[in-house]
Amino acid sequence: MQGSDGQDAGHPAAILIAGPTASGKSALGLRIARAFGGTVINTDSMQVYADLRVLSARPSAEEERLAPHRLYGSIDGAMNFSVGHFQRQAAAILSELETGTLPVFVGGTGLYFRSLDEGISDLPEVPDAVRQRIRAEADGQPTEALHAALALRDPDSAQRLRPSDRMRVMRALEIHAATGRSIGSFQDARVPGPLAGKPLLKIFLATEREALRQRIDARFVTMMEQGALDEVAALRERHLDPLLPVMRAHGVPGLIAHLDGAISRAEAIQRGQGDTRRYAKRQFTWFRHQMGEDWHWTTPDAAWSLVQARLSAPAGR
Repeated sequence: MQGSDGQDAGHPAAILIAGPTASGKSALGLRIARAFGGTVINTDSMQVYADLRVLSARPSAEEERLAPHRLYGSIDGAMNFSVGHFQRQAAAILSELETGTLPVFVGGTGLYFRSLDEGISDLPEVPDAVRQRIRAEADGQPTEALHAALALRDPDSAQRLRPSDRMRVMRALEIHAATGRSIGSFQDARVPGPLAGKPLLKIFLATEREALRQRIDARFVTMMEQGALDEVAALRERHLDPLLPVMRAHGVPGLIAHLDGAISRAEAIQRGQGDTRRYAKRQFTWFRHQMGEDWHWTTPDAAWSLVQARLSAPAGR
């Protein structure tokens, strides 16, 4: 899926580097930032959380010292950091960068990237009291029962959502409880992205699948050696809502099950590896079908050459 020479022709206002987990995005982003005076801006929904440096494969402290990094580990795990929160934070960071600084957005969360230029639906914030009430009512109920409850209150949303998709069913219930309206009624109104209409260089690192699977499995073992289990043990002690994103990060449920004595360490590792491999597959599928033709699907080495050519070209080309 080679990009056109349309939107991203000439000097880009920002570089967007997406790809599946373990594809080499962070290394490429750091290389670009060091070479061209850039700031790396996190575009991954798990690397925002302070609780998960190891398990989310955040850049190391040493790597963060080599170039400015923003929005890494800056959010507490008790917060449900939505795409709306990301868009507002990204806009604020862009406004703070000094003139001439190259923003390099790096991550694997497709909706975050989409929010940067295409914008997002203008969904209302749900008050904490409403969210807590809905979640207390839902506690212990099977997801199918919650979907049935949603069908009574908001049949249009229930028809679009899978009965097994607990997170989205809960979100629809919360929006309806807070506003009395269907979540779909808000989705036509969009908040423009902070990079809308600007020339962008968009790169998707399409690593070969078998090599990627091997890297994912090896990296999870390395994470365990670097203290992932201790990290999850500390998170478990916080007794957070299990529906929070940080509690559903790849590896967290399996490692908590191991800490609870339900499965062995080896089984927890296998579960984390399998969950991560399946997520990488979904990332490939999502970007292929949801993002535009202006994304360059390429390898890390070819991407570096592309960036060098684009940033070295005379302005205005």
